[in-house]
Amino acid sequence: MSATATTTSTTIEDTTIQEDELTKDIKEHEANTQAVKNDNMVVVKTITEIENEKDKRNWLIHLLYTRQDYEECISVIDEQLKQSDGKSEYALFVKGLIRRQQGDISNSLQLFQAACVLNPLNPSNIKQVGKSLYLLGRFKEAVEMYGEAQRITPQDWEIWHNKGLCFANLAEFEKAEECYKRANSIQRHDITFMELGKVYTIQERYEEAIDIYLEALDFSPENPELLSTVGLLYLRVGDSLKAFDYLGNSLTHDPTNPKTILATGSIIQDHGEMEVALSKYRIAAKKNPNSAQLWNNIGMCFFGKQDYITAIACLKRALYLSPFEWIISYNLGLVHLNTKQYASAFHYFSTSINLNPHFASTYMYLGITLNRLDDFENACAVYEKAIEMDSDYLFELNYAITLYNHQLFDQAKHHFQEFERLFNEAHSGEDAEECDDEFVMAAKQKLSQLLS
Repeated sequence: MSATATTTSTTIEDTTIQEDELTKDIKEHEANTQAVKNDNMVVVKTITEIENEKDKRNWLIHLLYTRQDYEECISVIDEQLKQSDGKSEYALFVKGLIRRQQGDISNSLQLFQAACVLNPLNPSNIKQVGKSLYLLGRFKEAVEMYGEAQRITPQDWEIWHNKGLCFANLAEFEKAEECYKRANSIQRHDITFMELGKVYTIQERYEEAIDIYLEALDFSPENPELLSTVGLLYLRVGDSLKAFDYLGNSLTHDPTNPKTILATGSIIQDHGEMEVALSKYRIAAKKNPNSAQLWNNIGMCFFGKQDYITAIACLKRALYLSPFEWIISYNLGLVHLNTKQYASAFHYFSTSINLNPHFASTYMYLGITLNRLDDFENACAVYEKAIEMDSDYLFELNYAITLYNHQLFDQAKHHFQEFERLFNEAHSGEDAEECDDEFVMAAKQKLSQLLS
């Protein structure tokens, strides 16, 4: 009886131990499962925190950037980039904009490229990389970047416009023209019209450039820059009346624009109204006192008033501001020729020819100067050069006078006859104007009598 009881007791104890071990294993498994879940929650929480860190100060960065508080903005950006391990796209983008405005183009390029790595499908990042490459003069690479941006947003006018800028700088004008036209077909902007007009102007397609600017004026009729540019183009093609009209219209919208005032004053100056032109130049001088073109025109106004000392002073100031501007040296040569300072005149005419060997009148005046310096042989050589470059009756007349003074009457007669032919062609016909230069008429009459 007792043995049976003992056996039963042992079986019950074994069963209880097995149940305790099973319960322990279940609890241990549950604990491990909960630990894994907790670890996963920590990972998810960490990722979420990183994502929040990347963007949580974007509002502050935007606010500081729009206020142009760049130092504080950079400080906030650097802190956000440190917290996000350099993975904040917006912070990199804005820092790139700031660095480019500060002139650090290379650093801005690196920042925009980093933003592209984080989000390669954002066209804004790609466009900014292209713009930085353009500013660094890497135009071909910029074109490639804009091509990538176009695959994402093909109807973005700004991409086409910027590609046009790159092609224009590469002197691929046909491609530039195509890009500008495509940009305007998507969305018209004054700046695109202006750049397209520049492409035509560089190629000396002045009529097409004028047409483009007039089309732009239909779109933006009160833009003083467009009005001024049209006026300057009309001035270049020799239509002074239309030029003056558009320049005057431009001045009504922007009365202190130095470029427009300078162009208007030059037209007034060409009509001999020196005092009126000088009054215009005084206004321009207040806005742009270091303009070489302005001081050149002021100098020639005083030259027209026969105030040679003031003219030389103004022209020398212009030469100081722009020493490689050939027209300033040319004008200084004219003034010194009129004051009989022939050595100085020779110096300035020679400098002008070295800077621009394609302006025939400089050779004629250099011939006159060399003749006054008793260098007849070289004087004849530069007269011949001037006549070879352009058919102008003044060249023939001055050469004929020089030859006559050296008793070469047959050659003088030949060039005088050529002078008469060119003079009659220039001042005959319905649209021709009579010659009002009394010196030319007096020399023509006197030389005609001497040679006959």
